[in-house]
Amino acid sequence: MLATKAISEEIQDLKRDRRAILLAHHYQDSEVQDLADAIGDSLELARAAQKFEGDVIVFCGVWFMAETAKILNPSRIVVVPDKDAGCSLVDSCSAQQVRAFRKRYPDHLVVSYINTSADVKAESDIVCTSRNAVSVVNSLPVDRPVLFLPDINLGNYVKKETGRENMKIWQGACIVHATFAARKLAQARADHPNALVASHPECPQDILRMSDFIGSTSSIIDWCVHHDAREYIVMTESGVTHSLQRRAPGKTFHFIPNDHCNCSECPHMRKNTLEKLRGCLETLSPRVELSADIMERARLPIERMLAVR
Repeated sequence: MLATKAISEEIQDLKRDRRAILLAHHYQDSEVQDLADAIGDSLELARAAQKFEGDVIVFCGVWFMAETAKILNPSRIVVVPDKDAGCSLVDSCSAQQVRAFRKRYPDHLVVSYINTSADVKAESDIVCTSRNAVSVVNSLPVDRPVLFLPDINLGNYVKKETGRENMKIWQGACIVHATFAARKLAQARADHPNALVASHPECPQDILRMSDFIGSTSSIIDWCVHHDAREYIVMTESGVTHSLQRRAPGKTFHFIPNDHCNCSECPHMRKNTLEKLRGCLETLSPRVELSADIMERARLPIERMLAVR
């Protein structure tokens, strides 16, 4: 505890000296979230990065999120505690594959989930997050076919919610959400009959059909906080426990293990530690570096997303 407090104090001093802001995703460890200037989901953190006026952005999340912050702040230093904090969705879709698709289907509009690389965003017409994906697709001309990438489960959810039949869906998946099993959720509901189920749309369709609420990470937190029920089964990464318990201390939250690791943690999100956070503020590395061309081309689809309400 004393060591953690000492490191936290060093981080606060370094933040002040560097004129840095610390952005943390809800999936980060609690001690990282406690030091953050802003905690949120991908959309909220993109907006926070867009408004930042300091010198350094420290992004405690995964690499694609820091790339988005860099694209929105090309003249500022953006660092991540661990360069290997990646994402299975990013790995499932390359810019080369998107270019090949566009060459074959030039009439399609490409909607890229924010869980993609900067290179893929640069090949896209518009970006979305899980919070605004339905609104983004609804903002597009109904007569234009759409490619939604890379998350198959979110894509299927958006297709159902929008009624867009002319929509192709990439075959990527999140290693946490996609491996939640309906049988385990059914058992959890039997064990906790008074609990409501809140699920992220990256979950498989059989999970979503059993849910009382479907939404982004922050939307799930807000719903659980403001709903009258006292008990919830939460089908997303268990890092949200910190925000849930802080905002709704009198409520009970259950998480079920997935079939990938018998847990509900993202291994990439958990790579960021206090020690690595301190180190990246000391050395200003690992640093996100993107070409001017990629940043310019990727900024437009991101800004189109941020303009959608």
